[in-house]
Amino acid sequence: MPYKWSPEEPNGKTILRLWPHQSLPQRGMAAFVLGTFGMISLPLFGLLGTKLLWGLLPFLMIAVGGIWYALDRSYKDRNILETLTITPNETTLERSNPRGSDQHWNCNTYWVQATLHPKEGPVPNYVTLKGGGREVEIGAFLAEEERIALFAELQQTLSKHRSR
Repeated sequence: MPYKWSPEEPNGKTILRLWPHQSLPQRGMAAFVLGTFGMISLPLFGLLGTKLLWGLLPFLMIAVGGIWYALDRSYKDRNILETLTITPNETTLERSNPRGSDQHWNCNTYWVQATLHPKEGPVPNYVTLKGGGREVEIGAFLAEEERIALFAELQQTLSKHRSR
């Protein structure tokens, strides 16, 4: 799962880190673009020495460049990290966005409430944290099954910290 709970520290602090699944690593992206370039280049060998090669080559290079740009942009857009820190006194959620400013939310742990929205929300089984007069999303980029598991783990961890 693309999230990990840290072991609870002696002072009662627990940290959860969440990130989007990276199905295509940077090396895989480079290999895909190189393979695409090679496959596009194969038909051009028959055109070596002709003016037609120079007419087609810029368009094929634009296509390969477009594929590289789209995959690179997608990779950078998935560069999100959410860090949830739960202590007996305070719960803090920090989100590092790929573009734009970071987001920060905190509340007294006693008042934090995790909510699972099965139908309403931008994605099915949408998980939010409510407290301090605000409701914030957590793990919206996770798969549906992962959000359900996260919700159960969040409720268990929050109730454990509230009972202290």
